[in-house]
Amino acid sequence: MSTAVATADRAAAAPRGKVTQAHVLRSEWTKLFTLRSTRWSLLAGFVSMAGLGILVAAVQMSRWTHLEPHERATYNSLDPAVGGWHLAQLAIGVLGVLVISGEYSTGMIRATLGAVPKRLPVLWAKIVVFALTTFVLMLPAVLISFVASQAILRSHHILQISFSHPGVARTVIGGSIYLTAVGVFTLALGAITRNTAGGIAAFAGIFFVIPPLMNILPASWNQAISEYLPSSAARDVFSLTHGPHDLAPGPGIALFCAYTAVAVAVAAVLLVRRDA
Repeated sequence: MSTAVATADRAAAAPRGKVTQAHVLRSEWTKLFTLRSTRWSLLAGFVSMAGLGILVAAVQMSRWTHLEPHERATYNSLDPAVGGWHLAQLAIGVLGVLVISGEYSTGMIRATLGAVPKRLPVLWAKIVVFALTTFVLMLPAVLISFVASQAILRSHHILQISFSHPGVARTVIGGSIYLTAVGVFTLALGAITRNTAGGIAAFAGIFFVIPPLMNILPASWNQAISEYLPSSAARDVFSLTHGPHDLAPGPGIALFCAYTAVAVAVAAVLLVRRDA
């Protein structure tokens, strides 16, 4: 009798559905958008990307008559369209770390990995869900910034640039690709550190601390190294013009994707080994 009861209990406790990648994706989608921090961070990223470019264009046009002749001659009318990337990358980067480190801090990761014993589908699902969410949200934000900033320039009869101009589409779409890549990279950092403070510190160090520190090096060393840093390489994809020490858009984004792939690979190996 007791054997029959135990067998029935095990049958009742067994999962009713097969664990598939699609099911894990749906689970990660639900978890991502039930967190209040997600909505606020994505809103901050969207507003920064869409709104700051408009603000930059308005301020620049208000002081146009005070600019020096050489400043007017070298003014890039596309810059305001991606002028909000500094703050947007901060919001997206911090959220990328939180997507996975938050589960370690709350202990929810035990339930997640208990439901998905193979581990890696969880990491793939988090990456796919967060990357798609970031790209789908940031692309219209950049487009809004581009259209609005060009309208401000048009009202001052100054330097408009059309979307069909060579390099403009790449710059606008590249801005959203850059932020998406940053999100995936920082998610991997969160998985590697398994700690929110540690992941954000690593993100800040790579993107905000190391690049300025290059200025203490001799100029030749700075120029030789800086173009290969993750932040510099990735930004080349949405820069309309490039200096002699910048990578071209293709090699730049390829290099940053390589950095991201390495970070994801390290996160995957550690996830399997540490959480087995």
